[in-house]
Amino acid sequence: MSAKYRPISSHLAITPPVSIVIPAMNEAENLPYVFKTLPAWIHEVVLVDGNSTDDTVEVARELWPGVKVVEQQGKGKGDALITGFEACSGDIIVMVDADGSADGNEIVSYVSALVSGADFAKGSRFANGGGTDDMTFIRKLGNWALCTIVNRKFGARYTDLCYGYNAFWRHCLDKIDLDCTGFEIETLINIRVVKAGLKVQEIPSHEYLRIHGTSNLRAVRDGIRVLKVILKERSNRRALRRRSHSTMIDGLDRRRDSQVDSVRGEVS
Repeated sequence: MSAKYRPISSHLAITPPVSIVIPAMNEAENLPYVFKTLPAWIHEVVLVDGNSTDDTVEVARELWPGVKVVEQQGKGKGDALITGFEACSGDIIVMVDADGSADGNEIVSYVSALVSGADFAKGSRFANGGGTDDMTFIRKLGNWALCTIVNRKFGARYTDLCYGYNAFWRHCLDKIDLDCTGFEIETLINIRVVKAGLKVQEIPSHEYLRIHGTSNLRAVRDGIRVLKVILKERSNRRALRRRSHSTMIDGLDRRRDSQVDSVRGEVS
């Protein structure tokens, strides 16, 4: 039986099923704008509900009857995304915020990059063709500083660091082992993708203003959490290098001892 092709543009059709993960808490007013731009060819939408007290779940089901709703047991955006990733059945996973700031029409660019050979398609507001209506000067400065640190310490070439619109092949999850709960999840993913040697392609993306409600993001608090993640990952990388070096030395010592014993045996 031949595979089912999904036309995603006038010149490209794919077979891999695409899952969209949307973490949401009290986003009922924004979901109509989010779902309106999602392409019809996607395989599934996974909505991770963070114990909403409004009609988030009901609205999602009305807008997308086949939506897969997962109740979040923990707290934080990172926990919600990890929960959503585990519930996905698609080969490609796309992360989309529920505040209306992301344009679902851009998903075709992310998927195109993946089926063309990338492992991780990273959205960037500062790549040529991208933009943002939502960042203050202080947040832009902080993002630039943190991005510069990651590029220098991990050998990355990112133009944006703290952005939640990304896509990747599902098998990448086995190589990046996500384990944090807050907004810093985006930075952790970006760092571990580089550490795992995965092929990254940045996708120019435009971030719009949140349509309704207020963001839980706090520039200073979350910036500090991001910095802590960077320092921890840097420390872990050094420890891994030391262990690898020690293992190599031990192997050389054992080989040398074996050769010495062999020579002694021949002499005797």
